[in-house]
Amino acid sequence: MKSSNIGGQAVLEGIMMKHKEEYAVAVRKPDGEIIVQKETYKSIIHRWKKLTEIPFIRGVFNFIDSIVLGMKTLTYSASFFEEEEAEEAELTETEAKKQEKKESLLMGLTVAFSIVMAVAIFMVLPYFLSSLLKRYIPSYGARTVIEGFMRIGIFILYVLLISRMKDIQRTFMYHGAEHKCINCIEHGLPLTVENVRSSSRQHKRCGTSFLFLVLAVSIIMLVLIRAETPLMRIVIRIALLPVIAGISYEFLKLAGRSENVIVNLFSKPGLAIQKLTTKEPDDGMIEVAIQAVEAVFDWRAYEAENFHTAADH
Repeated sequence: MKSSNIGGQAVLEGIMMKHKEEYAVAVRKPDGEIIVQKETYKSIIHRWKKLTEIPFIRGVFNFIDSIVLGMKTLTYSASFFEEEEAEEAELTETEAKKQEKKESLLMGLTVAFSIVMAVAIFMVLPYFLSSLLKRYIPSYGARTVIEGFMRIGIFILYVLLISRMKDIQRTFMYHGAEHKCINCIEHGLPLTVENVRSSSRQHKRCGTSFLFLVLAVSIIMLVLIRAETPLMRIVIRIALLPVIAGISYEFLKLAGRSENVIVNLFSKPGLAIQKLTTKEPDDGMIEVAIQAVEAVFDWRAYEAENFHTAADH
């Protein structure tokens, strides 16, 4: 099966789908209308685009790009559900530019804060927790393995806690609709509500699988690369993150286009965790996902080329 190379994410009451440089956000407004916005995304390193083609290095930049684009599209979708405010006077061109710069700065600070918090919770905290076991488990290697499983446990606990929120539950349903659309296309089926509904809500290229791979690969890397002092151990955990992300990205990319037995075996834990981060969508959510796909991807041409189906089905 040839990968469609289309990916996306759930946003507030909608879906973002991306193919190559184009992305589309489809949102169902409170009045039921579906709004679709299509734009071109410029990578954070668009001036040095060749870096995104180098194996292992590209994973780092693609991960950062996905966070930036994710925050941008999430903010866009949320704008449809903000409380109506009193009409303001129209901004002048200068004021509009200042407002845009202010929003870009806020977006950058939010992304930076999110990354710092993620590193603190999922990388540094498990190290300190495992260090408490030193009295009972003298082996640093054994404690590092335990630390890795603590990291995975914290991640699963985090997902379970946020999944209790009503808005997150609906977001997970849209996440399921996103996966179902991609699976429908990559299995050669016409992109209809009925076909999407019967498709799997798990996909090997999912961001959930990527995050699990990062946590799993970190166990191996941190067992192999050691330091003597607690400070250096924390530094190594942070410094190795780009390397770990690069390795995880390459495996995810391989998994997306391979049916190898070993690759499928290593993909199973990530697919299992997706049962927590995706839920069965309703038909309305599927309709939103289909519109997002069709705005950026010619699925008929893809299926005609790879499954020899009629391009007009």
